[in-house]
Amino acid sequence: MKHNTLRIVPLGGLGEVGKNMMLYEYGGQILVVDAGMMFPDNDMPGIDYIIPDMTYLLSKRQQVAGIVITHGHEDHLGAIQHLLQEVNVPVYATPLTRGLIEVKLARHGLMKNADLRTVQAGQGVKIGPFQVEFFHVCHSIPDGVGLAIQTQAGLVVHTGDYKLDHTPVDNWPTDYAKLAELSRRGVLALLADSTNSERPGWTPSERVIDQAFDRVFREAKGRIILASFASLVSRMQQVANAAAAHGRKLAFVGTSMVDNAKMARKLGYLDIPEETLTTIDQALNMKDEDVVIMCTGSQGEPTSIMGRLSIGRYRMFDIKEGDTVVLSAHPIPGNEEAVYRTINRLFRRGAEVVYEAVAPVHVSGHASQEEMKMLLNLVRPKHVIPIHGELRHLKQHAQLARQVGVPAENITVVENGQVIEFHDGKMRLGERIPGTHVFVDGSSVGDVSQAVMRERETLGAEGVLMVHVVVDARSGELRGEPQVRSHGFILASEAEDLHDRVRQRVGEALAQANGNVVKDIEQSVRGFLYDEMRRSPRVFVSVSEV
Repeated sequence: MKHNTLRIVPLGGLGEVGKNMMLYEYGGQILVVDAGMMFPDNDMPGIDYIIPDMTYLLSKRQQVAGIVITHGHEDHLGAIQHLLQEVNVPVYATPLTRGLIEVKLARHGLMKNADLRTVQAGQGVKIGPFQVEFFHVCHSIPDGVGLAIQTQAGLVVHTGDYKLDHTPVDNWPTDYAKLAELSRRGVLALLADSTNSERPGWTPSERVIDQAFDRVFREAKGRIILASFASLVSRMQQVANAAAAHGRKLAFVGTSMVDNAKMARKLGYLDIPEETLTTIDQALNMKDEDVVIMCTGSQGEPTSIMGRLSIGRYRMFDIKEGDTVVLSAHPIPGNEEAVYRTINRLFRRGAEVVYEAVAPVHVSGHASQEEMKMLLNLVRPKHVIPIHGELRHLKQHAQLARQVGVPAENITVVENGQVIEFHDGKMRLGERIPGTHVFVDGSSVGDVSQAVMRERETLGAEGVLMVHVVVDARSGELRGEPQVRSHGFILASEAEDLHDRVRQRVGEALAQANGNVVKDIEQSVRGFLYDEMRRSPRVFVSVSEV
């Protein structure tokens, strides 16, 4: 690699929504921007979350100069603990984002050795050969920043998540003046959020939620239970404002939400009067009409508080007739089925459910098409690289860039693992590196492969049948009756007759076995089950010799 070549390496967030992570390489050093996680799809049973494949980064860990986190949402910092277990370098973040990182690292026992450095919007920091300027961007969480990254190869603007909200909840709009100033300096490349590139017009202001909350709080007869992301501090403030206005007490529930709210209040990003706050234990002993409970689970996650409430398995309290449940979030792509299933279950339990499709209780934190065009016209970059989105989002963002006059040859749509290089102001594609999913399953990170996922799918879809036989070590003849058990395959009331016929087939297969007894029995039983039922469960055979 030539010394004056800038390499941009996407490890996550391009071709998907979530696990955002970008590497900038210059002068033999690496700047990491964001380290996010992603929710698993419905066809990923047992997986807690997904993080970027850091194989390439860890092969160059000695070259990492620093890490910048643009804001406090999980899709941008949810993998920070995994990264810092491998790379001990400074982490730069604005005050609220740093506070949320501290909460996460403390939970994993990693705060002792962490080198966290606070930066402010408007500030510039030199990180190795990178001069990084932080500029404020409006999003659905306070303290979000975009980055102006300067090297001798040119100036790159990395937006992070943004919207052009003129009336944000925290009264701190995106820094338009800074974007114009960067334009005057000449921007080599713009890497900008593509999440809402299919949505025409402008994203509504967060302020519309205040009106929707006011109506919900005014009309609710019983408890209000509101679900959102644990890092959505702006939404916490809006709920607190509505609770105070309507004389209700607010209780946060769930470790992550409680910890994040505590940190945001400590840093001054969440202003809630003491008389408005209460604990969940106290709230459950108050009159229903005096209470609002804020918790996690807006994505219908089975293990979340709202997910467990919807099936009556939350240990602290149950949904009851007269409750109003508000889901203040948009379903992440791939989560729609889980969200709507949760809504239906909540209705069955007697709750009134308010969600985005029926009331404006959520607005996106991402720019829509007209805002994206405005950003392109403000920055006027030479090259455009759409980031943060599925391939369809990236492609539509590229189309918008062409509409405002960026030459097609200066727009590059790539997915995770495709290296982009800039040399002498020209853009070209480099090599491909690993850019796949890394599954986190409990304490296991990366040990669950795609093959294991396929096996879990098969087990979930077809069930399992297990056979154990005891044979004479000398003669190879069957000793006793084969043991047969099945799970997720056939009703218990119907199983005994089938199991008897399987035992008979096992005996026949054993009598005819020639060499590999286990394999012969497996093939015989599989064939029998398919002939009888046109189904193919996983068959496991074990043999003991006596």
